[in-house]
Amino acid sequence: MPERRVRADAAVNRAKILEVAREQLETSEELRLNAVAKAAGVGQGTLYRHFPTREALLVEVYRADVDELVEAARELVAVQDAVTAMRCWLDRVADYARIKRGVLAALEPTSGAELTSSHASRIGDAITMLLEAGRAEGSMRVDVDEADVLLLLGFLSRMTNEQAASRASHLLGVLLDGVRVRA
Repeated sequence: MPERRVRADAAVNRAKILEVAREQLETSEELRLNAVAKAAGVGQGTLYRHFPTREALLVEVYRADVDELVEAARELVAVQDAVTAMRCWLDRVADYARIKRGVLAALEPTSGAELTSSHASRIGDAITMLLEAGRAEGSMRVDVDEADVLLLLGFLSRMTNEQAASRASHLLGVLLDGVRVRA
């Protein structure tokens, strides 16, 4: 069966819905579908055609953020030294964690745990890519792996938005210092 093409206006509507949902999750743990549809400038039917449930929308916001995070690692390694690439990527992780907190707060606990575990390997692969680039340059420790970094990054999802705003950058700098080779 041939793949069905998505109409251009449908793709635009879907992207706008995701953008609005992401913006709302940045400021609130509550995601109201009628508010998303209104802010996206689409009707309820359009929203539900793309995302039949609130959970489906939350999962897609999360998946899209993971995709962007993984792609960012590839792009950064290609144009930056490894330490700079890792620092820039960690800054993106802080943004991702803010959305992740909103998504997980809005989902049932079981659904949230399944969602995060299903994407952990992709994020781990991005971390491995960054660490290997650093090892090739001699700037990253050889005894640190993606599991270590994932565990250390776990603090981001447990912070409040206020804590994250004031402390995340500093703590990510501490993490980066911990994975770097010391002279």
